[in-house]
Amino acid sequence: MKLRIKLALFNLLSKLVFTLLFLVFMPYLIDRINLIQVDNDLIQKREQVITLISKVGIEPFITSDTGNVFGSYNILKEEFISLERIDLKEDANYIEVSQRSIEGEDIDYRVLNYSFKVDGNTYLLEIGKSLSSILHTEKNIKKVMLAFLVFIILITFLTDLQYTRRLLRPLDLITKKLKGISNPSTFDKAPVITTTSDFHHLDNALIELLAHIDQLFQKEKDITVNISHELLTPISVLRSKLENILIQKEIEPEISTKIEESLKTLHRLQGLVNSLLLIARIESRQYLREESFYVEEVLHEIISEINPIAEDAGILLKEEVAKDFQFDGANRSLIFSMFYNVVNNAVKNTPQGGKVLVKSFNRNNNFVVTISDTGRGMTEDQKDTLFSRFRTKLETNGNNTGIGLAISKSIADFHGIEISVNTIIKKGTTFSFVFPENS
Repeated sequence: MKLRIKLALFNLLSKLVFTLLFLVFMPYLIDRINLIQVDNDLIQKREQVITLISKVGIEPFITSDTGNVFGSYNILKEEFISLERIDLKEDANYIEVSQRSIEGEDIDYRVLNYSFKVDGNTYLLEIGKSLSSILHTEKNIKKVMLAFLVFIILITFLTDLQYTRRLLRPLDLITKKLKGISNPSTFDKAPVITTTSDFHHLDNALIELLAHIDQLFQKEKDITVNISHELLTPISVLRSKLENILIQKEIEPEISTKIEESLKTLHRLQGLVNSLLLIARIESRQYLREESFYVEEVLHEIISEINPIAEDAGILLKEEVAKDFQFDGANRSLIFSMFYNVVNNAVKNTPQGGKVLVKSFNRNNNFVVTISDTGRGMTEDQKDTLFSRFRTKLETNGNNTGIGLAISKSIADFHGIEISVNTIIKKGTTFSFVFPENS
């Protein structure tokens, strides 16, 4: 999961936790806020009534005709006001919940009770609001607050997601620079523009690290090339001298056998040195990639060359080309070596009666070549070191230098070809070569 998604989800989770706590306490808070608002409304109406009485007097409300009582309520019976002359021992000024009977209907009200005196007479003012209307208002408030809360959470989540995407964009650019580089020399050293100091330090550290690695790789290549060149001369001299000794007539058979064995060793050593030079030149990009050719022709040529060896070993070497492909901007001899090493390795590691299959097809707009065998397979440790130099120990004969697959990997990287390996112990191995799209 990407970092920006994790950050956005963390922010969302934290908001949901706070929201859950808010929802737990929301009924109590809304109830208290609503009651406080109702009580304030009752008090405000009380002040309005007292102000009105102080202006017009008590007579318009309390007369002998009304029986010293005044009452009024709205048509829905949600509110009422009553004014009564009464004898009270103590002043009244409180709010309570009580039941009132209006037109024969018993209704629960929240009632403000307030007593005052006019011309020596005590009057009790009652202003009530029905509990049903209070609860209805409370429900509406809860709905509005819940909808607003969901809206706020959604907006903040989207905002956080956009903000983290913009904030982490330099990290995406750094990752993009690192992704797909097969050689430190190809790393883009242009600094990433960012106002975040952490990303700036990370980018600089990676630029310095890749530059240092590139220097080390270059030194390794130079050493490999120099040593290889230095070794080729004495190898050629020794081989020439041994061949000259071998053609002498008076040489003893025992010495001749030893010389022939030495020549075989020198031949393997020369092949190893040439392989090291080949890898160094490939990694140094000394080869041109200006040829265009059909991959089917290369595969067919390789199979024709290796098939006699496979037949002698009792192995079926088969080709299934479902789709041909013209590879542009490539080096044919290197591609030949890449496939040759893998096919030859598959034949050598397949027992008698086994099968080696070379297939080509299209997959997701990419041309793919697979080389499968029914050989011994590999362990995970062998698979992990398969393309490492001098560490491949799959062949049983003495001619293996452990560098053939490393050459194939270098050639594939040089051409942007992706290699993957699937293997099962005692069942076989499949090498897949995925060519770059539009190549």
